[in-house]
Amino acid sequence: MKRKNGRKPPLPYTASPLRLLCADILLVLRSLWCLPGIILPLSSSDELDELFPSTENTFNVIAHVVLALCQVAFLLSVVGGFLCMVPALWISIYVVVFVWINRAICALVFNNTDEVLESRVPIEERPEHERECWVFINGVAVGRHWLQNNIDRLAYTFGRKIIGVHNPTDGIVFDVIECLIQRNFTFATPDTRDGYAITKATLLNPKYEKVVLILHSQGGIEGSLIIDWLLDELPENVLRKLEVYTFGNAANHFNNPYKSFLGYGEPPATDSTISEQDASVQAERSVLHIEHYVNAFDFVCVWGVLQFARVPNRYMGRIFVRSGSGHQLNQHYLDTMFTLGPDRRVLDTNEFMEMGARTVEYEKILPKHVRHERNEVLVTNKRPSDGYRTTPASQRGQGDQYERRPLKVKDLSRLWQYRNGGSPVDG
Repeated sequence: MKRKNGRKPPLPYTASPLRLLCADILLVLRSLWCLPGIILPLSSSDELDELFPSTENTFNVIAHVVLALCQVAFLLSVVGGFLCMVPALWISIYVVVFVWINRAICALVFNNTDEVLESRVPIEERPEHERECWVFINGVAVGRHWLQNNIDRLAYTFGRKIIGVHNPTDGIVFDVIECLIQRNFTFATPDTRDGYAITKATLLNPKYEKVVLILHSQGGIEGSLIIDWLLDELPENVLRKLEVYTFGNAANHFNNPYKSFLGYGEPPATDSTISEQDASVQAERSVLHIEHYVNAFDFVCVWGVLQFARVPNRYMGRIFVRSGSGHQLNQHYLDTMFTLGPDRRVLDTNEFMEMGARTVEYEKILPKHVRHERNEVLVTNKRPSDGYRTTPASQRGQGDQYERRPLKVKDLSRLWQYRNGGSPVDG
């Protein structure tokens, strides 16, 4: 069945895993046009950036390039072995030996770390932060060094201690293969189970009133599985403590079903800028707040969030699509969306947050549609519905008059309100 635009929709994520895998392999191959979007632009301004010219970063990049070349050569040799009718036993031994050596090298070079890390940078936490728990799951090709930089950058950005669940790398090519296996076979790796255990335990801990899950790249796939499990196991009043924010999401679905308030008293407070009707819709969701931040020409986003968000009710949460490229969390997402000043505090404004927000339907979030003006950001769902924000003029000393101005990204981004240790209006 085709949609109105003539494009065949993606298979349901509950379809045959083998069919899903074949479709995903073709999708990745069709998306190779934006492969440079993983690392471009190369410009780096902060020592925490992944491509900052430091000794450790340079070593990591060289190691990943060498591994990627070896892995591509290995895959081609396996295909060649089948075509040349090499005995299956020999091919099997060859595959096992190569994968074992690759795993050993990655463990030595990238993954020599504990499964769970904590941010180490000095921050001034507020008393109310003791009732919050922030958990981060990293993406593709991230070893210990880059994970530590990620959670340290997040700690600077949001003024809170960050727990990092390490999704270990096996090299870029093998990581992409693992992504396809994870999202098509709902395969839960040990780090996915660790992330689930930590998230569930903190949600059930009465000490915490809020649990924030931040996901990047492949971490989005693991996060989608974690949310599926939590939806199955936890009651609504517990799930409402959870908030989810993703960057460069590689998942093929993101669930957040409607649920009733019966038995749970009054719904939680919502942002003061949201209409009653929109607030009601938001409050009926199991997880009250989900946001996805996307670079339009990020290779992973093209075969991830941008591909699947167009399917109705498949990718829940508000999606922000920036007209740009880059997949690295610190360098291409946080530096552009949550820019730090010399004092390691997020600046009060930046180009991304000041951009106009153009509301579009989910089905318009497609790679061929994201070439919008560079001074605007595509935003899904219709809150506020008219595309304008009403600001009390009394805030500007003009009595009871009101001013209507076009919405900017900062008006819609809940995550923006957490910068520098702050909290959203609803607490």
